[in-house]
Amino acid sequence: MANYTRRDFLRTSLIGGAALTYFNPLKAFNSFNNSGDPAASVSLTTGNDRADMVFRALRPFSDEIRRAIGKRRVVLKPNNVLIYVPLACTHVETLEGILEFLKSIRKLDNVIIAESSASCPTLEGFDNYGYFRLLSKYPVKLVDLDDEPFELLYVVNEKDFRPQPIRVSKIILDPDSYIVSVARMKTHNTVGATLSLKNIVLGSPIKDKGFTLYNEDLSFAPEKAKESRQGSVSHKRAIHGNGFHAVNFNMANLAQSLHPDLAVIDGYEGMEGNGPTLGTPIDHRVCIASRDWLAADRVGIELMGIDFARIGYLNHCAAMNMGVSDLSRIEIKGENLKDHIKKYRLPDNFERQGAWMNPKT
Repeated sequence: MANYTRRDFLRTSLIGGAALTYFNPLKAFNSFNNSGDPAASVSLTTGNDRADMVFRALRPFSDEIRRAIGKRRVVLKPNNVLIYVPLACTHVETLEGILEFLKSIRKLDNVIIAESSASCPTLEGFDNYGYFRLLSKYPVKLVDLDDEPFELLYVVNEKDFRPQPIRVSKIILDPDSYIVSVARMKTHNTVGATLSLKNIVLGSPIKDKGFTLYNEDLSFAPEKAKESRQGSVSHKRAIHGNGFHAVNFNMANLAQSLHPDLAVIDGYEGMEGNGPTLGTPIDHRVCIASRDWLAADRVGIELMGIDFARIGYLNHCAAMNMGVSDLSRIEIKGENLKDHIKKYRLPDNFERQGAWMNPKT
């Protein structure tokens, strides 16, 4: 063990995780059948109405989604990384489009909107973004995952590469939950881009009551920042692992347990530059939906004009056969993908993020 390097750890861990997935016959068939037919379908819509775009993006999968939900609880997981930056977070009209769709397939009787905001009280964010108005129109509940039961999963840190426990929402892990990632199309200052998977992986770990993020991300509203209660922690932070190798590995490793059943990506107004909180708006007017979250994220990366080979965690997930990432194996329903590609301005540190591609010694 004295000669067992960090590089060996990462290689062994990824191969081990991949082995668990490669021996899933159904997944292997869906992704690598030899019939020549597409292995995944992604719906792409455009328009001037967020809710309508989402509704139309989901319609091609109505029967499949109805069957997949069955008697399970539907969990709509928005991305509310901060509670005072609307551009960084899921728009209420996106949620409304999904709720209208669920109503149309008669699956609106057991639905919650659940989140653990990265920074401040989750329900305060729900209020700021107008989510409470949905309660008067739909039989849904708003849930703060920080108040709910949790289970322990493990991540690593580049300082010592020892397993570190994190508290993760039991609601998201529950096999009786049908998880819908309601994401926003954004660049990211750590992993290049954040779409449907990252919304689930980083949103599922909870934070202690009293934890409030106070750093440069709150410079826009310092009066809103409060001191965190002494000893309070956020279990989201550990996923970053003090380095680009660890964060990409941790996300892919956690994705085996934490991933959406249905991906919805709102690109009506995306964020480019130094996302996920300090970027600037880009008018894009697109929406993506798919039952294969990796295929959805792959199409999202393409629409953003980003080289997919540079996005570490998604490449790890593809290597572990968690879904379809080969564009030639993805059927695009609706709009022509090439007609709607916009080159997003990348984060200032994007080149440094590529460190994950090199061996860690």
